[in-house]
Amino acid sequence: MSVKNNIFQNLIFDVGNVLLEYRWYQMLLDFGLSDEEAKTVAPVIFENDLWKEFDLGNLTTQEIVECYCRELPQHEELLRWFFGHLELMPVARPDVWEKVHALKEKGYHIYLLSNYSEDFFRIHTKGAAFLEDIDGKVVSYQIHELKPDRAIYEYLLKKYDLKAEECVFFDDRPENTKAAEEMGIRSYTITSKEYLLSVLDEF
Repeated sequence: MSVKNNIFQNLIFDVGNVLLEYRWYQMLLDFGLSDEEAKTVAPVIFENDLWKEFDLGNLTTQEIVECYCRELPQHEELLRWFFGHLELMPVARPDVWEKVHALKEKGYHIYLLSNYSEDFFRIHTKGAAFLEDIDGKVVSYQIHELKPDRAIYEYLLKKYDLKAEECVFFDDRPENTKAAEEMGIRSYTITSKEYLLSVLDEF
């Protein structure tokens, strides 16, 4: 879809795997796990319902560590190390941030809509240039709602008085972009940094 002569005024960005990259898998290897061990452990941690509670803001970092350790005592050393080194996870995307800044200067309004716990968000975005360009943000821990649930999208639109048809949403998960599309928000599922840059060039 061409966006030339578009009606879009508001660009809404997810953070992880859109404005930032993650090296969580590499962190498991850094800890000393083999490739096979990391592939086994990763879903046990990241696809666990505890992670959703964390992103919802229902658990502090210390609380989630203790919950994980009770549930997965065989991985306690890894879990305590992982949650103690959150700063090692994010990888900056300065070329993307420059595009976001250029779009801001062209007159677009920039928003964040992301599933994140409070500590992760604070640590992962520390010093990130894109924060200087945003007009607003809704992060899951703030309102105890998660994408792709409709409530978090509605909250963003209402909070900043946005019209869905004037918004574009960038997220790496198909279920999240599908939910946005169902609300009338033009959406792109971001599969790589290169794809994101090419889409932003259209604007």
